[in-house]
Amino acid sequence: MHRAVMGSASRVLQATVQAPLLLPGLPAPRYRAMSSQQLLVPPPAVLWQPLAIPDRLLLGPGPSNVPPRILAAGGRQLIGHLHKEMFQIMDEIKLGIQYAFQTQNSLTLAISGPGHCAMEAALLNAVEAGEVVLIAVNGIWGERATDISKRLGADVHQLVKPPGEYFALKEIEEALAQHKPSLFFITHGESSSGVLQPLDGLGELCHRYKCLLLVDSVASLGGAPILMDQQGIDILYSGSQKVLNAPPGSAPISFSERARKKIFSRRTKPPSFFLDMGWLANYWGCDDKPRIYHHTAPINSFFSLREGLAILAEQGLENSWKLHKENSLYLCAGLQQLGLQLFVKEQEVRLPTITTFVLPEGYDWKEVTTFIMNKHAIEISGGLGPSAGKVLRIGLMGYNSTKFNADQVLHALKDALQHCHKNKL
Repeated sequence: MHRAVMGSASRVLQATVQAPLLLPGLPAPRYRAMSSQQLLVPPPAVLWQPLAIPDRLLLGPGPSNVPPRILAAGGRQLIGHLHKEMFQIMDEIKLGIQYAFQTQNSLTLAISGPGHCAMEAALLNAVEAGEVVLIAVNGIWGERATDISKRLGADVHQLVKPPGEYFALKEIEEALAQHKPSLFFITHGESSSGVLQPLDGLGELCHRYKCLLLVDSVASLGGAPILMDQQGIDILYSGSQKVLNAPPGSAPISFSERARKKIFSRRTKPPSFFLDMGWLANYWGCDDKPRIYHHTAPINSFFSLREGLAILAEQGLENSWKLHKENSLYLCAGLQQLGLQLFVKEQEVRLPTITTFVLPEGYDWKEVTTFIMNKHAIEISGGLGPSAGKVLRIGLMGYNSTKFNADQVLHALKDALQHCHKNKL
């Protein structure tokens, strides 16, 4: 039936070139002979079928499942990206980010893109070619920040720890004294290894060495305490798809007054127009000037982000932090009862949103994750970057952070350990 429809559609879409109209006294136009014009690519047969999406419990490192309230918000009819009602929603998002970040920074907004876009926006606005940048690397996000900074022409130095370990203030101070960077990057919640980096005292330390502090909180925001102003963080960014439970595609970011002054006193323009904070500050109403067009925002993504921030505000940050810690401890206890080893040794630096653990020797992590996906419709993930092949990762974030979900994934893991074959070496 579909072949017949496609054949009919193809015939209808063929367009025959008509002979040109000749006017008296004018010579006939010269052109290459062409019998007909036709579409060479037919309509894809698969697009004649209904959209098919499996129903899965997403307990990997993100994205997490979207609750009905946020799904409903994202499904609302569009309004214009320059309508006054849209500006009002953007203002509400800004207030929500200020609450989630615990900041009063006026330069606070959401990037139209995922957390990677926010990382890039932070670095390319705050760093110019030739400036010294120090990056803490204990997982993939330090590696990504290093890559971006090198592309910007920065003089990049790394402070490196193995996956699963965190950085002590003394180690950081020694590196700051040695390299004298203009910016120091560190990840609060390293989702590739499951480490929660302590931040107290770090902002004061960086400012003592005349250095901006840039923090990645994509995997930790809402799940572990972070206090931007009190901790002296100069640039903080996150993502929409973890604890905030919105679809990926919008990324909260904020700049301190110290960072703002540096950005707006650059010698050169930021290398990206799309992520130029001068333009974005205006579009988000952060510069007290009339807003002008910069780009067409992902309107429905902003609807979803607004609702995710609203749910966090209604729940309260302290309640959210407590919930994630309790459920993380419950999950960790269950993993240990199965005889599984937790990857991060010290409990206080385990990321409450994403738990990492090690399979017993001889198991193939891909077989285990595939078994759990196929039989139980639950996603858990392997490692990423430096932790690839070393750990499995379970995420309990926002709407998904429940003891019921922890029990479900523990049951699925027990089943997998009983049925998956060990490697024959």
